[in-house]
Amino acid sequence: MILNEDKALKVAEFLLQIKAIKLSPNDPFTWASGIKSPIYCDNRVTLSYPQIRTFIRQGYAESVLDYYGKPDVIAGVATGGIAQGALVAQELGLPFIYIRSEAKTHGMGNQIEGYYEEGQKVVVIEDLISTGGSSLKAIEALREAKLDVKGLIAIFTYGFELAHTNFSDAECPYVTLTDYDTMLTKALDSNLISEDDLSSLQEWRRNPKGWK
Repeated sequence: MILNEDKALKVAEFLLQIKAIKLSPNDPFTWASGIKSPIYCDNRVTLSYPQIRTFIRQGYAESVLDYYGKPDVIAGVATGGIAQGALVAQELGLPFIYIRSEAKTHGMGNQIEGYYEEGQKVVVIEDLISTGGSSLKAIEALREAKLDVKGLIAIFTYGFELAHTNFSDAECPYVTLTDYDTMLTKALDSNLISEDDLSSLQEWRRNPKGWK
């Protein structure tokens, strides 16, 4: 689910404009998993552009209130969701915590950093959803700490069916500011890709492991 179509198109335009999203169907990228991909997404780049950073921060904040109501605390997922989450917490005047990928092996051994109390309502901030694995691991840590996770918000999702399944199985709703289909629409309208490229990019999303 996306925030709304007009704002989703604007976010997609920004991501393409600053090359936070790069499209290269004829010379694909290789992900850490070994999958060949015609798209590379790094939403950390948005933090370097004040106007875009502000638009995204406000989009996140609006989504929090519209979809989940005002929570007690905002939580960012390490690493991409930390800076974004802190900005959202500041926008909403709320406390902020973040979740490490795993507990520290020294000191207090924390996986969740920052002050929180059991039973508090929390909305999780992520920058990108692929399969949802790292996001749901963070949500599991929050639930184990007896926080009430209302849902998750990210800037962008590839829209993989596996992600939908994983979030559904975890009974965790999520919303994104834009998504893969919206981005492709904007890229085609902006002449960044051709109709042939579009077909290839759509096929990759349907079957990333078998693509090319």
